Amino acid sequence: MHVLISPDKFKGSLSAADVAAAIARAVTAHGHTADLCPVADGGDGTVDVAVAAGFTRHAVTASGPTGEPVSSSFARSGDDAVVELADVCGLVRLPGGVLRPTEATTVGLGEVVAAALADGARRVVLGLGGSASTDGGAGLAQALGARLLDASGSELPRGLGGGRLTEVVAVEPPVLPPGTTIEVACDVDNPLLGPHGAAAVYGPQKGADTAELVETLDAALASWARVVDPGGVADEPGAGAAGGAGFGLMALLGARLRPGFDLVAELLGFDERLARADLVITGEGRLDAQTLRGKGPAGVATRARAAGIPVVAVAGRVDLDADELAGAGIVGTAALLDLEPDLGRAQAHAAELVTRCVEQLLAGQALGTTR
Repeated sequence: MHVLISPDKFKGSLSAADVAAAIARAVTAHGHTADLCPVADGGDGTVDVAVAAGFTRHAVTASGPTGEPVSSSFARSGDDAVVELADVCGLVRLPGGVLRPTEATTVGLGEVVAAALADGARRVVLGLGGSASTDGGAGLAQALGARLLDASGSELPRGLGGGRLTEVVAVEPPVLPPGTTIEVACDVDNPLLGPHGAAAVYGPQKGADTAELVETLDAALASWARVVDPGGVADEPGAGAAGGAGFGLMALLGARLRPGFDLVAELLGFDERLARADLVITGEGRLDAQTLRGKGPAGVATRARAAGIPVVAVAGRVDLDADELAGAGIVGTAALLDLEPDLGRAQAHAAELVTRCVEQLLAGQALGTTR
């Protein structure tokens, strides 16, 4: 068989590329050919997946979510660049893990985008997962040249947090190089404001853990929206993504929001590679209800099922039942924790266990077995 190997990362244990390599060891040992095509859905690991597909990694130092310098990167191929919010100003970059709901900003994301444009990229693909901020994309816009002005006409400081958006009374938008397009990998449909908006839904996980803080951030975003775009982009699906960065990207940069896996799959040439496969092996750290909401393995399985190609999956843990798996297009699964019940040991020996799981799947997949 020719096997397309398209896993997402095992968070905390293996990158998507490492998972793919561990799967390939079992596939080639059984005499099959393999195409390693690790995937992502626009969250953390998206740049790594692009690099694994042949993009070149470019290192850049940029501002973390609270202004501290961090080492990040973007991936580049031809006119395309891939940038990942999580790696530069996401929750994982908060110093000491301390949440800063009113102060964290997206300025670092804008700095990485600016570096990609300066390098010659003309299409920028942004992954928005893992945001630490609720700044409506203000910091991102500032890093790309926007000027935010207060009531006295003075320019507000760069890296404005969500708590200070009410100070903005005028915006001079950024000007991007001619021919620039920005596409955003986004799997949420929240508007910017209100009970389903950025502050109410995602603010608590970023430290806005009281009703008062949520109300403060929602009011600040509403003030920002009135200044930036009174025409209604705030109500568009995805405007509330990444603390309102989706709104800022659409309103100030004309960005287009697209489902994360679809956008990544296009960059990887996934459909062309799928057409050559007899079997697809996917997976991620945990196959659960969240998997079915547009994450990498679900995207892989959906496209493979449409092409009539069977899909099996390996995971650290499988929380979906046989009917849910079949509904997703997955005909067989194997779990690391079934081989090694101790979580610590399973994580420490994840690559070896992935290979063993795939050996089980290859032995049973022709029967369409499920776990």
